[in-house]
Amino acid sequence: MRAIPCICAFAMSTMSALWAGGACAQTYPPLPALGIDVSQTSVSGLSSGGFMAVQLGVAYSSIVKGVGVVAGGPYYCAQDSVAIAMTRCSCTIQPTSLCAVTPTSADVPALVSKTKAFAASHLIDDAANIGAQRVITISGASDTTVPRPVVKQLADYYAALGVPEQNRTEIDREKTGHTMPTTNYGVGCSKSESPFIGKCQFDAAKEMLGWIYGPAPLEAPATTQATQAHFVRFDQTRYLPADRPASFAWTTGMDSSGWLYVPAACKTGTRCRLHVALHGCEQGQDYLPLHSPPGGGLFYGETFVRHAGYARWAETNRIVVLFPQAVSIPGLNPNGCWDWWGYTDSHFADNRGVQMRAIRNMIDRLASGANQ
Repeated sequence: MRAIPCICAFAMSTMSALWAGGACAQTYPPLPALGIDVSQTSVSGLSSGGFMAVQLGVAYSSIVKGVGVVAGGPYYCAQDSVAIAMTRCSCTIQPTSLCAVTPTSADVPALVSKTKAFAASHLIDDAANIGAQRVITISGASDTTVPRPVVKQLADYYAALGVPEQNRTEIDREKTGHTMPTTNYGVGCSKSESPFIGKCQFDAAKEMLGWIYGPAPLEAPATTQATQAHFVRFDQTRYLPADRPASFAWTTGMDSSGWLYVPAACKTGTRCRLHVALHGCEQGQDYLPLHSPPGGGLFYGETFVRHAGYARWAETNRIVVLFPQAVSIPGLNPNGCWDWWGYTDSHFADNRGVQMRAIRNMIDRLASGANQ
């Protein structure tokens, strides 16, 4: 799951972008106003989605209850530098011999200082809120894309910002590559290849949701068949910031549509919780992989949305799941990653960032109490 542009991905993502542009002609509904309990909002993600989950949890800490991260690193790790992103916060540079990841390469003390400075400048919520969050990190010993030392420094970052030990858990898995671990879907667990979902006999979605919304255990999951009718595709464009610069017309990195999972109980007035689940690079619905995903088809499609493992647990535990979708940008972001290094603009990690504000607008819509 390459986080940074490469030549072959450029050609693929150009086709993907053209396909996505055609999809804009289709009409999708807005998000429903479900009156969700915004204080019970949580986020998680894999790879670039993991970095993005951390950004959302830090920038909007006043509403985020917990954060789950698979193969991601500390807030503002790239410091608006693609070179730092590729060499010190991940090993996505070529040749890989140039990778400089070490147990201290992210410079956690500097990132903590940046976090506090952003809070003082009102670019993010009060950093003191972070100490009340529940945080879970998952790393794989066979992951050479975002190596274990990067994930460990994420745990160090949260500890430095006051998250107590009883609110943090670190899961370090052997024989696990750069992948979203599931019980029985995807490729071999030790592999780091498309669809970047692995058969690991380990349910990462369950572990993250269970930790964040614990300590009481989750209710037993629904069957996969029982969840299929509860996915909703929605129009993402209406949640882009209205005051974004004209130059953002095609460089937001946001696809024209996203996905929502709504448990049956949450459609009938039950007050529910919200989890934002963020795919990684090469996992957006309009990404064109080298090989067809397990379900067939040309594009990656709904593979992450339907098979990352969230819906079964969400159905029986009153959790609405929002699946925002990033899209490829030729030359800037060909792999369809979330912006954790600054390809949109210098505000990518704070509450002025176009992707950050778009997702916050989605959260606010779901938290509203009546259709508008």
